[in-house]
Amino acid sequence: MITVTGTVFQLDTAHTSYLFEARGGLLQQLYYGPRIKTHDAEPLREKTAAGYGSEVVYKAAEKPLSLDSRPLEFSPKNKGDYRLPAFSARTGQGFTADLVYEGFRVEEALPAPEGLPAPHGGDGCLIVTLKTADGLEVELLYGVFEQADVIARSLRVVNRTKAPLELLRAMSFQLDLPGCGYTLATLDGAWARERHVTEHRLAPGAVVFGSRTGASSNRTNPFFMVYEDGAGEFAGRVYGCNLVYSGSFEGAAEVSPLGSTRIMEGVQSDGFCWPLAPGERFEAPWAVLTCSDAGKNGMSQNMHRFVKEHILPPAFAHKLRPVLLNNWEATYFDFNERRLLRLAREAAALGVELFVLDDGWFGARDSDSAGLGDYEVNRKKLPSGLDGLGDKVRALGLGFGLWMEPEMVNEDSGLYRAHPDWAVKAPGVEPGRGRNQLVLDLCRREVRDYIVENVVRTVKTAGAAYVKWDMNRHVSDNYSPALDEQGRFAHRFVQGLYEIFRRVTEACPDVLFEGCASGGDRFDLGVLCYMPQIWTSDDTDAYERQLIQTGTSYGYPPCVMAAHVSASPNHQASRPSPLEARFDVAAFGLLGYELDLTVASAAEKKAMKEQIAWYKAHRQVLQQGDFYRLKSLFGPDDTRGLTARETQWITVAPDKSEAVAGEFMGLLVPSSAKPPMRLYGLHPDRLYEISVRREVINIKTFGSLINQILPFRVNADGLLMHTASGVYMLPCEEEHYTAWGDLLMRAGLRFKQSFTGTGYNDDVRLMPDFSGRLYALKAGAGALRAEKESKNEQSTN
Repeated sequence: MITVTGTVFQLDTAHTSYLFEARGGLLQQLYYGPRIKTHDAEPLREKTAAGYGSEVVYKAAEKPLSLDSRPLEFSPKNKGDYRLPAFSARTGQGFTADLVYEGFRVEEALPAPEGLPAPHGGDGCLIVTLKTADGLEVELLYGVFEQADVIARSLRVVNRTKAPLELLRAMSFQLDLPGCGYTLATLDGAWARERHVTEHRLAPGAVVFGSRTGASSNRTNPFFMVYEDGAGEFAGRVYGCNLVYSGSFEGAAEVSPLGSTRIMEGVQSDGFCWPLAPGERFEAPWAVLTCSDAGKNGMSQNMHRFVKEHILPPAFAHKLRPVLLNNWEATYFDFNERRLLRLAREAAALGVELFVLDDGWFGARDSDSAGLGDYEVNRKKLPSGLDGLGDKVRALGLGFGLWMEPEMVNEDSGLYRAHPDWAVKAPGVEPGRGRNQLVLDLCRREVRDYIVENVVRTVKTAGAAYVKWDMNRHVSDNYSPALDEQGRFAHRFVQGLYEIFRRVTEACPDVLFEGCASGGDRFDLGVLCYMPQIWTSDDTDAYERQLIQTGTSYGYPPCVMAAHVSASPNHQASRPSPLEARFDVAAFGLLGYELDLTVASAAEKKAMKEQIAWYKAHRQVLQQGDFYRLKSLFGPDDTRGLTARETQWITVAPDKSEAVAGEFMGLLVPSSAKPPMRLYGLHPDRLYEISVRREVINIKTFGSLINQILPFRVNADGLLMHTASGVYMLPCEEEHYTAWGDLLMRAGLRFKQSFTGTGYNDDVRLMPDFSGRLYALKAGAGALRAEKESKNEQSTN
């Protein structure tokens, strides 16, 4: 809801309010937080009677008003606000821009910035106009998403002067928060270690973060949180921010000398220069803001609802995703049609629904040094072509999917030999290379047309139901001959990418596209506007994925996180982990398998078949439920070494009729305490049946201890054990409980005793390092407890 009372603007969602005021030509921030009722803005206004020491007075008529001590929605440039600016432009008169309030209007829908995606739906858009005396105009845009509790922000700069200017900085939003008792949390990492939580306790000065790689990057994700002291997963005020953008970006949190806090985010200003001739405009990407007093989980729930309802393509937003097998880690480049079909047959027998052919099917693609940019099928590997292979895969009852990397080119390729100028290269400078490849210049129309034409033709020829769209290197040597000003390069490049995404997805509306960029190098809301899921990380290690998926979950729901069960030891971390644990973690995402099924043992295949059947039975709640973090490895270590560090998650059906909880071991602590597992999100007055997913464990896990169980001795490393482990796995404990929701959330569940090294039987839980458990909860079909108690009272009376 958008309400304008005099010069006070109030934006209300279901549970939050955002207020600012046009006063003295300035836009002054009044409040952002849980929803409030306002009678008069005076209690919210910053009071200044005498000023602060050496402050610069904004205007003599309004003395002692200084911009440096005011909470502002937008700061005039070079007018006494010495905090980080959201805006900077160079005109013939220099950099000073006294932008003052001009007026407002309200529109029904959020406009899409030029060449960029916008959230869909929403409940109105407020546009506030600021101008300088010579005609430079800035419009601040506010979108309201009532049920998601989200406020979207954007900025539009219009040159209405009579001379050209250069825009040098254009943040999508600026928000001044009262006080400085905050922690900034960013999602940082590197390849195979994406989106780990980094906390910065804010102090005087600025924390600046972002990406310069040409993509949103694995280094720092555009999502970030700011939360008050004492805020945790379930309580305390937390602000969440994100950017609907897939390119280089910049964010900052700054505590002023007077103890206020400013946050902002937008297009990366390093190297950015956008000339505007008279009448031209620049439109910044949409930013997304939310706030919750229910802690980080409350904030995440808002973000998750927003992504599902207002970012994902509507045709796929609530569509269940298939269980897939990807051949990459099974074969890498070394495959032929016969080997692929063997994998596909094994996958079909296990219940897999989609077979995905990864890299190596085109051109001279026997390694990563050749072939990118070409689309001709390698007939030595695939004599019947993609269409022939696809038909044979479909005959097995599987869908057929395909990997592509359309934005890149190898120098050893037909495309590069024909068009070497299509690669991004700075004149007179040898270009850098990543994974033996160069980046195609998406600023050029002919390059975009080439990509769209070939991708669409290939997808339709193959009859592909799914495409994994990869991008395996950062952008460097930024230059395009298609541009008049190279300061436009980074943003124009992303606009070119979005044009390609839009044209391809419109031409292939029924194809499920999965974004990928060296794993999670481009995991952002911009990609999700076109592709409803993203490859979360190349690292599929069960333990590392706990960290990656936990960090990702702060800003993104599990229904966009692709997660695979891969081989052990893991190909990225070289860490061994139980097959069941690899599934347990991957089940809290979009499940896939990526290992060589043709060499899997009979016992492993039996376990995987049961995993897939269990996932399908609970797929609705796992993919579309409300997700909460119960425990996190990122949390403070207050165990004093007496309990193991664990990860615990739960996802609950929106109607609270069912749920799946996950428990994941870090490093085992022998003879340690086991606190109850307290759940969340359930209905307190519903009776739930709880059962552990019956898991199996490789008998080799016991080592020589197996001789304490068997009635005869065996060599733990011998042929007998090796043979037996291939056909038999030991069932783990069974646990079944019935409990009211309030008990499960307030008291929690106490499970069977963990293995202590002194005995093992059916009532002992064997959970070694990096193991896991899943628990299914189903509410009874009967009435709620309150209704039952009421009926009992009536019958007694």
